[in-house]
Amino acid sequence: MPGNGDRPNEGDKEEMAAATATATATDVPRSPHTVREGHHVVLKRNDVFKAVQVHRRRKIIFEKQWFYLDNAIGHKYGTTFEVSAGGALQTLKAKSEEIEELNEAGVDNRNIIDDGKSQKLSRDDIEALKDQGLKGQVIVKHLIENSTTFRDKTGFAQEKYISKKKKKYEAFITILKPTTRIMAMMYHCREPSKICHLRYDTLAQMLAFGNIHAGCKIIVAETCAGLVLGSVMERLGGYGSVIHMYPGSMPIRAAMENFGFPNSFYDHLHDFPINQLNSLLSGSFSAENETSQNQTKVVSGEGNRSPLSTQRGDGVPCAETMMDITQAGETEAKDVACEETENKDQNADRKSNVVERKSKQEDRQKKLQAAAAVLQERNADGLIIASRLYPSPLLLSLLEFVAPSRPFVVYCQYKEPLLTCYADLRERGGVINLRLSETWLRGYQVLPNRTHPKLTMSGGGGYILTGITVVMDRGKSVASIPEPQEFKESQAKRQKVEESIS
Repeated sequence: MPGNGDRPNEGDKEEMAAATATATATDVPRSPHTVREGHHVVLKRNDVFKAVQVHRRRKIIFEKQWFYLDNAIGHKYGTTFEVSAGGALQTLKAKSEEIEELNEAGVDNRNIIDDGKSQKLSRDDIEALKDQGLKGQVIVKHLIENSTTFRDKTGFAQEKYISKKKKKYEAFITILKPTTRIMAMMYHCREPSKICHLRYDTLAQMLAFGNIHAGCKIIVAETCAGLVLGSVMERLGGYGSVIHMYPGSMPIRAAMENFGFPNSFYDHLHDFPINQLNSLLSGSFSAENETSQNQTKVVSGEGNRSPLSTQRGDGVPCAETMMDITQAGETEAKDVACEETENKDQNADRKSNVVERKSKQEDRQKKLQAAAAVLQERNADGLIIASRLYPSPLLLSLLEFVAPSRPFVVYCQYKEPLLTCYADLRERGGVINLRLSETWLRGYQVLPNRTHPKLTMSGGGGYILTGITVVMDRGKSVASIPEPQEFKESQAKRQKVEESIS
């Protein structure tokens, strides 16, 4: 054993350096604030978003611009990059130089004629500038210098022109971490029909009214590509459980996968088909029957293939077909050896496929049984519905699995189905604080001397029906209703009437 004053030899130095290198290499990927390969990220350019997964040497096409995300690996979320020649991303080291302010400006734009001849640079000239590797800011300067009407425009018009050209030619891309707000804005701007036109402010109200928090058990019935499910799982933070009710044979939740949750989050996620709710309520649900119904019939017609008929009605072969039969026998004899080897390989593949199908079927049965067991406890802490299906029967069925004094939220793009839900709930009973509301959001453009509402705002954010479950005792509720009684006058009043008549 060397003493405290002994110096380490060269071998010890190499071991210490290797240990330090491995420690740093393992510590870097653990940071949740840096971009790593395999992470799900959201690309932002101006007001446009796109969700992608980070992989090396994968070509990304975004807003008519192609690039690779290799250089983004290792940088923090929120970093802004500029697309350079060859599709490589370069970080912006400093604030980009602003275009020099021009003091020359016109009084108004009445004398400016938009005839398409004010720009001296043609499309080929602009493409040549791009091929030279010039940045977008330099191209914008060339466009300003070669514009014959730019100096005649007002100051506001000049700023609008510059901002429009910057959006077109400056390729600045920001990499963001997926969150509920960003994902809701992305889907609402790009594909609102996939999320039932659910706006992000409406989604925020649904999460607030539903009292979503860590440690609770939530039932989510949605057909919004998994956006509502992903937002609920994000709020739970991996603590609690979620039961996802889905129509059809398989759940569709592409938006939830774009969140990039760790594997531990999926341990508390249960899937259950909506078409099995009645059997679960009646007690006749069986996971084996459900999985057998959803299995595709791959070998449906293999055993029923009828050979080509070469016989007469009495079963005797025709004379014309005898030559064909002999020729076919000779060719078949030659191909027997090849077919035997091929059949062996095919049989091996079929056996492996059968084993895989059986294992998947068993896993699906276990998951369905676990989801049914969670629902049969009937102690869910909340219910959220955002589906294209008619909400009233779905809501009445799912309320049976919600514990008393728990909130529920129903979203629909239209008001009439929720009015039916409201009437059905009042007739059924067992709920209080029913409220049907419409969300409203209006954006404003805030600029010096130019503050006004945006003209391209959303027309509506849908409607939500909220309420709270209570214990429903039908016997007491019926007994407490007073029966209609006949009106009986008092004895004193009757005596006065008789005296006055006499």
